Amino acid sequence: MLLLILPLFAQAQNPGGGGNRPAGAGKQQATGRFYGKIIDDATGKGLGYATVQLTGMRFDSMSRVMQQVMISGQLSQDNGDFSLENIPVRGEYTLKVSFMGYASMEQKVSFGSAGAGRPNGGGMGNMEKDLGNIRLSASSEVLKEVTVVGEAGQLSLAIDKKIYRPDKDGVAAGGTAEDALRNIPSINVDLDGNVTMRNTAPQIFVDGRPTNLTMDQIPADAIEQVELITNPSAKYDASGAGGGGILNIVLKKERRIGYNGNVRAGVDMRGRFNFGGDINAREGKFNAFLGGNLNQRRNLSTGATERINYYTNPQTNILQENESTTDGVFMSGRGGIDWFIDNRNTLTLSGNIHGGNFEGDEDIDISTDTIVNNTVVGTSNSIRYNDTQRGFRNTGVTMLYKKLFPMEGRELTADVNYNRSRNDRDNYFTTDYLQPEFQSKQQQTGDGGTDLYTFQTDYVSPWGKDKKIETGLRGSVRDFASENANFQYDYGDDQYIRVPGFADNYTYLDQVYAAYGTLTQSFEKWGYQTGLRVESSFYEGTLVDLDTTFKNDYPFVFFPSVFLSYKLNEEDQLQLNYSRRVNRPNFFQLIPYPDFSDSLLLQVGNPNLKPEFTSSVEFSYQNILSKGHNLLTSIYLRHTTDLITSYQFTAFDPNLGRETVVQSFINANSSTSIGLEITSRNTFWKIVELTTNLNLYNSYLDASNVEADLTNEQFTWFIKENLNVKLPQNYTVQFSGSYQSRTAVAQGGGGRYGGWGGGPSSSAQGYTIPVWYVDFSIRKDLWDRKATVTLNVQDVFRSRKTGNHSETAEFVQDTWRRRDPQLVRLSFNYRFGKFDSSLFKRKNTRSEEGGMDF
Repeated sequence: MLLLILPLFAQAQNPGGGGNRPAGAGKQQATGRFYGKIIDDATGKGLGYATVQLTGMRFDSMSRVMQQVMISGQLSQDNGDFSLENIPVRGEYTLKVSFMGYASMEQKVSFGSAGAGRPNGGGMGNMEKDLGNIRLSASSEVLKEVTVVGEAGQLSLAIDKKIYRPDKDGVAAGGTAEDALRNIPSINVDLDGNVTMRNTAPQIFVDGRPTNLTMDQIPADAIEQVELITNPSAKYDASGAGGGGILNIVLKKERRIGYNGNVRAGVDMRGRFNFGGDINAREGKFNAFLGGNLNQRRNLSTGATERINYYTNPQTNILQENESTTDGVFMSGRGGIDWFIDNRNTLTLSGNIHGGNFEGDEDIDISTDTIVNNTVVGTSNSIRYNDTQRGFRNTGVTMLYKKLFPMEGRELTADVNYNRSRNDRDNYFTTDYLQPEFQSKQQQTGDGGTDLYTFQTDYVSPWGKDKKIETGLRGSVRDFASENANFQYDYGDDQYIRVPGFADNYTYLDQVYAAYGTLTQSFEKWGYQTGLRVESSFYEGTLVDLDTTFKNDYPFVFFPSVFLSYKLNEEDQLQLNYSRRVNRPNFFQLIPYPDFSDSLLLQVGNPNLKPEFTSSVEFSYQNILSKGHNLLTSIYLRHTTDLITSYQFTAFDPNLGRETVVQSFINANSSTSIGLEITSRNTFWKIVELTTNLNLYNSYLDASNVEADLTNEQFTWFIKENLNVKLPQNYTVQFSGSYQSRTAVAQGGGGRYGGWGGGPSSSAQGYTIPVWYVDFSIRKDLWDRKATVTLNVQDVFRSRKTGNHSETAEFVQDTWRRRDPQLVRLSFNYRFGKFDSSLFKRKNTRSEEGGMDF
């Protein structure tokens, strides 16, 4: 709370505050592109070979005065198209167009902070602005002034979206998307890579489309930016775990004229390396991009489980302590080509491939009370060894078409995506019992895969001066199959024998088709957006060996959204919004396969799960206190019906021949969460940047439909701080920390195999234990900021310890885990490139050898 008050105090002491970054020699200059089409006003046809010039004021070192100079120029193409590349975003310019027999056109255009340009590839130096159809006739028409955004910081706050740039985050350097997401306000990531946003699991996209990748399979160095939408409108896919928002990971891709790229490498204290690079080249109508990463990993973890069993007579105690090591390597590659058919039509074909293999060793010490004649007489001990091999492969291809129209803001996009993922795992369990001495061995195998097909088209168009309509269609087909089996070792035959009843062959087909429309209108001080999305979904799962099917069909479901905004003044803005969303169970929650990788807990899916539906209301207030100080406050209410939650119970297992604890998933009646979130971003003295996120909420879960009077109410709060300090000699120090109290309702997700499951699960029978951590990094920029060296330390105080408390009438259980404390990593990144519009042409004169290096 002290850090929340600090910005207000600092503002009073230093009202001029300032958030501008100090200028530095050799700093990469942001550039953009103006393009449009010259046409005959009378016929509407394009005018070829018209002269297009862009001039601006520059300081002349000889005369020491500002003089008008030519910045860029060209003749329009046969169809009238023109494109002015690599224009610095700072300064004012004059656009001049002339053609013999026509009146010349001259108009001021400027690059400032108001920002109306289209980002191209998502980063600094990638702004585009369509100047529309420029008509030449006897009387010139005035071309309206245009403004292009200049530079982005690590975090940008808006009333409906947060944009985070991990390339400015030293803590994430050399890591995975898990490390990058931990520093984003509103986001929490647990040890298994499960992501929550305001206590719900968000829908995760990569480049705006659904993905089968988990967060530990995406290198942080490959991410351009992360977009966080807390309460999406009807335009977006209604699917979202727990009715949560959308988290869109945008991968790096450039479109600058010439070539540019970067190479990077790193190593951690355990001798594990990572390498990667990206390169982009553009000439004429074509842009090609290619990137790849190779990462080695060694993860060390410890944990323990304590349980009191009330279902035995007398009650018994169990203690399980484990240590594990996982070694692996994974790679990712991405490439594609853009074809700029003309200034307003672009076709993109891209592909990606990801893959990895991991091997793990786990030692588990188990102590269990021994009962003789209904009396606890001692403790029996055993040691369990778990050897795991796991692998994954993921490939995808995307074709995207984008059409821009002369009217600013009107565009049409269409894309087709195909993604194929495959994974396999083999677990070998050896248990040595010490009292009496004997040994047992089990094997657990699993193979599965998903084929995901999506198509989507979106159309955006202004309607009059102050209205905009958006419409679109989307289809998604997910074809999933898995085969799992358990084996018991037969010492007599010296082989593993398949255990009946501990195997399954499960497939399902999930189809979702949608259409949406939104209307947006703005007035002088207020505006609104209304939208409606209609989805038809069809799910059918099959247990192949048993010829049993499970179905969930929702032919027509409506998802409305309403957004209202009001501008109090230039610094204060209010927004009220409502939306309805759906969370469909994932395949780990559905597979009816018993997993005994945890010796104390048998886990099994529930193919009868239904989707959960969530209605969300959010009221936000944004205040720009002064330059460099921004405050965003939100009050939110979320109500979910048929909540998907984990549920533990005891059952006699005939295959094991004993009573055992089973964890599965059920649909609870409902849950309700109400909370307050405060996010502040503050810059002090131009060198200190502090981002604070505080979230407080109360959750209530009603599962009385499963067990009489089964409810769970919990107040939860968490705070996240990110502090960056710029030091002399191009050094930057970063501290990032977080604290989260007990949590009961973490809606959606529910993975069974760590991060593979896609999110944490709620529990009607307990809570997650509090957790806190601090990460640290120091970064130095070298060679006029062409290179960066970063040293980071993860979990400085060895405090990132996660766990759960579960309590039922039959048992009480406490579990905790810790992974990779105080891990040190060193990373190096070098950026290269040359802006050159004749990159691939042979050069014969010394005067043409240059280009603009950065």
